[in-house]
Amino acid sequence: MQIAILLFENLDAQDAVGPNEVLQWLPGAEVVFPAKTRGPKTSGRNGLALVADRTLDEVARPDIVVVPGGGGEVRARQDPAILAWLRQVHETTTWTASVCSGALVLGAAGILRGKRAATHWTLMEELAQFGATPVRERYVFDGKIATSAGVSAGIDMSLALAAKIGGVDIAQAIQLGIEYDPQPPFDGGSPAKCPSALVEMVRATTRALEPEIG
Repeated sequence: MQIAILLFENLDAQDAVGPNEVLQWLPGAEVVFPAKTRGPKTSGRNGLALVADRTLDEVARPDIVVVPGGGGEVRARQDPAILAWLRQVHETTTWTASVCSGALVLGAAGILRGKRAATHWTLMEELAQFGATPVRERYVFDGKIATSAGVSAGIDMSLALAAKIGGVDIAQAIQLGIEYDPQPPFDGGSPAKCPSALVEMVRATTRALEPEIG
C-alpha cells in the first residue's frame, strides 16, 4: 500500500508530518514523498525542510494521496504539472486526502467539485469557488475523498482514515503508540469557541500574509 504525501516549496510541515506519523504504521504501508523535483522542500519561513524522495513521474499509482497546505499551496494550485498529476493519480487511488489549505489544491484540480469538504476556517469561501460544499467539521469524508480543517486536524483525519483501512483496533493502537491524547491549555482551537475580537485578529493576520499562505 503506497501512500504518497505531496511536497512543494513553502508547505506547512505539520500538514505532512502529522499524517505520516499516523499512516506509516498501517500494515504494509510504504510512505513516499513526491514533488516536481527531488530534494528538500522548505516549510514556512524558518528553514525547516522535508525531503522529496521521488518525482511526480515516479509515483504513478499510489493507493493513498495526501496533499498538505501552507503558503506554497497558492503556487501549487496554479502549477499545471501538480494539478495534472493529482487528476491522474486520483483516478486510481483508494483514498485522496488533504490537510488544511491543501483542499484548495484538490479543488483547483477539479477533484472537489460537488463534494463536501473541510479546510481551514478562514478559507471556506475560497473553497466554495472550486465547486465544493464547505463543511465546518474537523474532517469530512465524501466518497473516497477525505479532507480536514487546519493543520492539527490532519492527525484526526488520518486516524479516522486508518480505521477505515485497517480497522478500529489498528487505528486505536496507532493513536496509543503515538500517545495522541490532546489536552490543550485553552479551549479555543475553533472560531466558534473564541471571542470575536480574537477571531477577527487571526483572520486579519491571515489576510495580511496572503498570498504567502493558502
